Amino acid sequence: QTGGTESAHIINLNLAQTAQTLGIAMGVGSQRAAIEQKDLANTYKIRQVAPDILLLANLGAVQLNYGYGIDQARQAVEMIEADALILHLNPLQEAVQAEGDRNWKGLYHKIEALVSQLEVPVIAKEVGNGISASVARRLVSCGVAAIDVAGAGGTSWSEVEAYRQSDPRRQKIAHCFANWGIPTALSLMEVRQAVPNLPVFASGGIRTGIDAAKAIALGATLVGSAAPLLEAATDQSQAVYEKFTVLLEALRIAAFCAGASTLSELQQVPLRRADNWKILD
Repeated sequence: QTGGTESAHIINLNLAQTAQTLGIAMGVGSQRAAIEQKDLANTYKIRQVAPDILLLANLGAVQLNYGYGIDQARQAVEMIEADALILHLNPLQEAVQAEGDRNWKGLYHKIEALVSQLEVPVIAKEVGNGISASVARRLVSCGVAAIDVAGAGGTSWSEVEAYRQSDPRRQKIAHCFANWGIPTALSLMEVRQAVPNLPVFASGGIRTGIDAAKAIALGATLVGSAAPLLEAATDQSQAVYEKFTVLLEALRIAAFCAGASTLSELQQVPLRRADNWKILD
């Protein structure tokens, strides 16, 4: 999920071209930069190379407490001709940021109001710390169309913020939370049980097709991956394509070895716990 700079635009285009070829959904990074600085909007625009994909716009949910509302949400959606809007939930990142937005009071009511007004579905997404059952239930009561648990195990945004800090004290605080959060697998199971009828996405540490297969077997409706594709996306679309086809082929083989011929069947395979989670026939 990227955007806001020319190099990010290249990454977005490379990702989008592969998404179009393979029929994969794609979400852009937070569009706040382009909402506040209009000349950055082009760095997010990818419809010209990916006219058919499921495309997700993105804004920080906390911005609803800082003057954002239905107008900015519509701008984000219209900017990239999106099919839905992600509201990302990043309380830890904001808390350890020197310039972070820390007023999260009453945010559920703001989300509910936005969902009721926006013309496209709203997806609630964490950013690497996972979502609990209680939060999932509250989000469902707000009317969100899906939840991306985005659990711990992938990029640690507290570590990113630690390296951005010039103040040694704030660096130490951010480093404390390097491993904070609910691991993706546990968050996925918890949320799936709490809201069984809602689409639940799994991201956070999905590096291989086997990771994707495990997430689907645990009940994920959709699986997302970001960091493993970043290096390839800075190169060219062919590099992204090759990376993705390896992931997809590993997913197919994992499903085959689990006795599943479809993703729906993969969601039903028996699970056993040994040293770690494994899919067994």
